[in-house]
Amino acid sequence: MTFEIDPWTRRRFFQLAGLTGAGITLGACASEPESPGEKATGQAPSPVFKEPSTKLSGELSILLWSHFVPSHDTWFASFVKDWGKKVGVTVRVDHVDVANVPTQIASEIQAGQGHDIVQYIATLSEFEESVLDMADVNDETSNRHGEQLAICRESSYNPHTDKFYSFAPGWVPDPGNYRKSLWEPVGFADGPSTWDDLLQGASEIKKSKGTPVGLGMSQEIDSNMFGHALLWSYGASVQDEDENVVLDSPETMAAVEFVQKLFKNAMTDEVFSWTASSNNEGLIAGELSFIINSISAWRSSQETNPQIANDTFFVPALEGPQTALAAQHVMYNYAIPKHAKNPDAAKEFLLHFTDNFELVTYHSRLYDFPSWPSLAPKLGDWLADDPFGAKPADKLAFLGDVETAAEWSASIGHPGPSNPAIGEMLGTYVLPNMFARAARGMSPEQSVKRAHEECERIFGRWRKRGLIGGG
Repeated sequence: MTFEIDPWTRRRFFQLAGLTGAGITLGACASEPESPGEKATGQAPSPVFKEPSTKLSGELSILLWSHFVPSHDTWFASFVKDWGKKVGVTVRVDHVDVANVPTQIASEIQAGQGHDIVQYIATLSEFEESVLDMADVNDETSNRHGEQLAICRESSYNPHTDKFYSFAPGWVPDPGNYRKSLWEPVGFADGPSTWDDLLQGASEIKKSKGTPVGLGMSQEIDSNMFGHALLWSYGASVQDEDENVVLDSPETMAAVEFVQKLFKNAMTDEVFSWTASSNNEGLIAGELSFIINSISAWRSSQETNPQIANDTFFVPALEGPQTALAAQHVMYNYAIPKHAKNPDAAKEFLLHFTDNFELVTYHSRLYDFPSWPSLAPKLGDWLADDPFGAKPADKLAFLGDVETAAEWSASIGHPGPSNPAIGEMLGTYVLPNMFARAARGMSPEQSVKRAHEECERIFGRWRKRGLIGGG
């Protein structure tokens, strides 16, 4: 049986697969070395095993991205093998470079055959009609571990259709990364705390040192995350909580005008051709004063450029005129396609995997945060005294714990859900294009109006299919 996907979904996924470097999220999580893990001083938790609620047998196939922390995938291979032996299931795991995962998922759904579990690091809302409802897995996990973070629920659940199109057991925060040796001389030893601080300090650094800010306005995921964070902090958004497009607003105009100033005083033309790896590479090479990224660029520099690693510090979401919010950086989505041959085993494995998410957090070197805060009780201690060689050891203490990081983070689509229209808007880079046009000389009014009209067309198409609200 074949499950058709619409032309836009197919086109978007091939666009995403064409990204250079390590794909859509390399800017978020560049490859991290093995050696810091070998120096780990923290005690890894022990696996938890609960007997499956149903009798299991047969084979289970899992499609995963190749994690940018190699030690995670080494641990995962052993973890899966151990679970399979205990429950009587033969498990096959296929790791795919993140750039190729979207294409693989799309082709399997169109063919109506493939893996029992497919995983991606962003919302899979576009495939809602071709995947099983994961409400039972979500509800059982909440019964075991308490309340799920809203940011993760909003990234896997469609309130309009009342369906969990995926299961989101973990996510990754998106703080600001700054070079202390550059920011201290201009009066910001603790880094910028507001967007105005960023403009002031970065402008002085660019003028005195020639070192720019690394915030993209290009066809890649970090540019999307930067754009959303800035909009929210100015009190603007793409949609309201009822899924109506509200982009054309005075608040959006103010955010675009800010970008014009920031580009003129503290950036270079390179941001218009930014790839997903550019901010990682620039920070590690010492060529950028500030980026918005997960902790992975810094983890990489621990091995490749320790001097830069020791000079890199972090700040939470920058405050704007209205609030301080950052976009979530990675949002893990696990889906079970309707063609899955062993859905019972798939659901039982996801429950077991989530029961042990503290192991995931540890073996990702504190990169992956759990969606259920109770799943990582040691995380706060690890962040306060990094077991993987941070100098100083409390460099990550600003994250506090899972709930603290979630307070200054929002799901894509905020204040509404991560619906299929938001997914298409991300894949066509409406916001980066809007900011880039203005930075290059178009009036803010024209650029915002054009972006708003693009969003209206996108939302209209999905609304006609009955998959989003509003209108």
